Amino acid sequence: MSLNQLIENCRINDTKAQGELYKLFSSKLFSVCLKYSRNYAEAEDNLQDAFLTIFNKIEQYKNKGSFEGWLKRIAINTALQRYRNEKVFDIVNENIEDDVELEIDEDHVSLDYLLKIIQELPDRYRLVFNLYVLDGYSHKEIAEMLNINIGTSKSNLARARQALKETIENYKTTKSLQSL
Repeated sequence: MSLNQLIENCRINDTKAQGELYKLFSSKLFSVCLKYSRNYAEAEDNLQDAFLTIFNKIEQYKNKGSFEGWLKRIAINTALQRYRNEKVFDIVNENIEDDVELEIDEDHVSLDYLLKIIQELPDRYRLVFNLYVLDGYSHKEIAEMLNINIGTSKSNLARARQALKETIENYKTTKSLQSL
């Protein structure tokens, strides 16, 4: 069955088609949910909530643009919804410190370790870092999505980069001391 036919069948609440759509996209959307969740269990909850939204709103997809992109946007918004009503963002003044450069040496830092330390960032830093760095949203878009001001977005990104830089430097120092 083609993707377009699958979408059409989901629009008429065909549970078999919904199951197929879930099988087709659940692993990709789970990785999106995991980036924006505090832990694995919360990511699972966000994935289920995202699919409920997808099935309830699939008639809103107008076959324009990428269907996978539409799904991803729903998954991101579902995960972010958990944070919108919480006070996880710092209110900061608009004077942003210089952007911290974050250089990753693949010989010393694995992708798994990098993902682990991103996951351990405080919510406000992790969300802005993922939206800006990993998913390419602008600070204006992030501010709108998270209901914060642009300066807060910029500040939280700078603080996330600084925290990651410090964690990576400590990791490399510890690793080099262990090899002595």
